[in-house]
Amino acid sequence: MNSPAPEDTVHPIPPRTLTVAYTGGEERRSPITMGQANMIRCILRDDPTHINIHDVWPVPGGVTVEAVTDALRALAVRHEGLRTTFPHPPGAAPVDQVVAAKGTFTVTVLDHTELPDDPAGYAESVARAARAGRFALGREFPMRITLLTVAGQPAYVALAFSHAVADGSAMAILREEFTELLAGKELPDLASLPPVDLAAVEASPAGLRKSEASLRYWERIIRTGPQEMFAEPRGRRPGTDEEARQLTLRSRRGGRALAGAARRTGHPEATVLMAAWCALVAHRAGQDSCVTAVPSANRFHARVARSVTTTSQDALLHLDVRVETFDALVARTWGAVLNAYRHSQFDSVRLWEMIGRVTAERGSHFGRDVVFNDVSALPAPLLGTEAEDRSGAEHELTWGPPQALPTRLLAFTYRTAPQLHISLWAAPSLFAPEEAEGFLSGLVLLLEATAAGDVPMDALTEVTGVRPAERGPDWLRLDGCWVSPDAVRETLGRAVDGLPVHVTGEPEPYGTADGTDGIEATADTDGTASGTPGAEPHLTAYIARGDTPLTPEEAHRALMALIPAAGSGVLAPRRYVLVTDPPADPDRSDAWRRLKTIEEGTGRGRQV
Repeated sequence: MNSPAPEDTVHPIPPRTLTVAYTGGEERRSPITMGQANMIRCILRDDPTHINIHDVWPVPGGVTVEAVTDALRALAVRHEGLRTTFPHPPGAAPVDQVVAAKGTFTVTVLDHTELPDDPAGYAESVARAARAGRFALGREFPMRITLLTVAGQPAYVALAFSHAVADGSAMAILREEFTELLAGKELPDLASLPPVDLAAVEASPAGLRKSEASLRYWERIIRTGPQEMFAEPRGRRPGTDEEARQLTLRSRRGGRALAGAARRTGHPEATVLMAAWCALVAHRAGQDSCVTAVPSANRFHARVARSVTTTSQDALLHLDVRVETFDALVARTWGAVLNAYRHSQFDSVRLWEMIGRVTAERGSHFGRDVVFNDVSALPAPLLGTEAEDRSGAEHELTWGPPQALPTRLLAFTYRTAPQLHISLWAAPSLFAPEEAEGFLSGLVLLLEATAAGDVPMDALTEVTGVRPAERGPDWLRLDGCWVSPDAVRETLGRAVDGLPVHVTGEPEPYGTADGTDGIEATADTDGTASGTPGAEPHLTAYIARGDTPLTPEEAHRALMALIPAAGSGVLAPRRYVLVTDPPADPDRSDAWRRLKTIEEGTGRGRQV
């Protein structure tokens, strides 16, 4: 995407600011919605350029500046969400929302003698730049509006939104209505709930029961599913987000293949595409299941389908891929997706409290590693400049600008017909550029093979060219997670200030401490067998504490404090054994086992 042209050639005319007054509706106040609470939590914590969102609205020829401001005023009057602020005392998170009956907002007008060669890309860059700076939740109008004109004639409206009042679907609705207002059309009556009324529904007995059910659903996944999808030696950078370039697939081959696969299997295209995504993610990650967030899933109910608010709460899909054929996986996906959608409304504060409690019990850190956002059901004009179909290529992969990636793998599906149009952001520590390209191409190959016939799940490497992660024999499968004892040893060593540490996999004689299903015992870190058939493996950490007063509980707390920023494959041991001095051969587990135990205690498990 082109960068903005230099200041003196793009908009030599100084910018001017228009103040637009609005009045209409009534002043209202209520508790915030669950979606608002979720996004406000992120707004207060995250970099504004990551959490604020943006859009670009083209302006048809012949439209005046006054018509543009009139349309913007009409949207503010029509939608309570745009008149909403979140007053709160300093240092506290908002708990209420206030809808204003009247107020003002500003429009910055940038006039140009001409726009750059890529005017849409330039408008996109202006909108993206406006995301910088945190919105003042208690007082600021939640849209930052820039009107780009050429010799006084409007061309684009570039906007940045507070994510507390809008999400991607809300921006699409506003874009549609803005276009209709400029065309002189009368907008229909609102059919979905404004945020204040949505908050009342959520606080009703039925709404609270729904939230409780969602929390139970999420807890089952957090307690038993993989804690990181991409647990492997070259996994995530400790404690940092990565910057990933956008990779866009536009493929008529993919569109035809998806349609053919849907016809042959008798399932909707969205279900087939989700199954293919999950199959390939789990295959690449070397996992038995795929855990993926599905952010757009929570507008499936009519009461919120066209609400101009934020409903940004993940649906969390946990799909077991242990089936023989892809057709069987597609059949399983339908029910799993519906179940995830049904459980995408929850109290986000309580959700994160639950995640903190459960991950402490598992000795882990849950990673939102995979995100799949299918917005292909939205009409084409609503998807914005980034999603416009600019090519009729049979199969085209293009690289775009980088952005910070707070996850490992993020995909937006913009179109499924006539092209399959997907943008992918893949963590470069996990996916070299050719691997990211191979992943999207492999997705098309899987769809083509599925359109022709059922695909054995054990043939995914051959069919797609995507190879599973390589971990080596020292990695273990424990409690549904891939674990590196070496990484645990290194992290625990740092946690206990460099004391000698040895970590090994051992059988659990009485079953797993937290009641979850165990996986078969695997090789010890020194290559020796460390289990018997049917035994449940667990990690044991031996620590030579010397004269220090260290206890197992202190060692466990110190390790848990480091795990969120640790490298890949780190899970807390279930058992800590303290000895005085390390053995003469500290690399051998049997040498540590022969030492006299000073004290031992529990690490992972519900009793922690």
